[in-house]
Amino acid sequence: MEKFRKVTGVAAPMDMINIDTDKIIPKLHLRTIKRTGLGKFLFEELRYTPDGKENPDFILNKEPYRNARIIIGGDNFGCGSSREHAPWALMDFGIRCVISTSFADIFYNNCFKNGILPIRVSKDELDALMADASDPENPELTIDLEEMLIRRPNGAAISFKLEEFRRDCLLDGLDDIGITMQKNESIGAFEEKQRLSQPWLYPAAAE
Repeated sequence: MEKFRKVTGVAAPMDMINIDTDKIIPKLHLRTIKRTGLGKFLFEELRYTPDGKENPDFILNKEPYRNARIIIGGDNFGCGSSREHAPWALMDFGIRCVISTSFADIFYNNCFKNGILPIRVSKDELDALMADASDPENPELTIDLEEMLIRRPNGAAISFKLEEFRRDCLLDGLDDIGITMQKNESIGAFEEKQRLSQPWLYPAAAE
């Protein structure tokens, strides 16, 4: 999993509440189990017109937001189904951080497993960041995970909280498999000890 330490990039304002996972990636794209290639379908029903053309009014179709790396979203971001394809699509588009006042629990957890940092802020902080992102002349934010700070275009900073375990996993680029592989030596030692003490569990080795 890609490490997350400090990300600087365009923040896209999406001032909508209850942005659900079906809006993030429609269900007809859930047939794949690949984590790549879904970026072109991100927010498909908002991003394209029924005839397949870009919707000029949608924020990610406007400059400079086509290259957004951060989304500023309304309350309850990521509600709806538990599909992991939602963070896959965000990541494939290039989004590394989503900021909101609240997230649906499953989406929140899925973000950490895919290298995306979801940040909870207060309503006043969200309003300030939404205003920053809405200025197309200078909508860049810096997310500093080591310092746990959101650095705004005017030089001010907003601190955020995060569980230490989640922070360390993102800093080191560890998902569940990566965490398990860190214990590979101990797992191998246990299996060898068990093979010697209970050889009947390993018939091929006992022969």
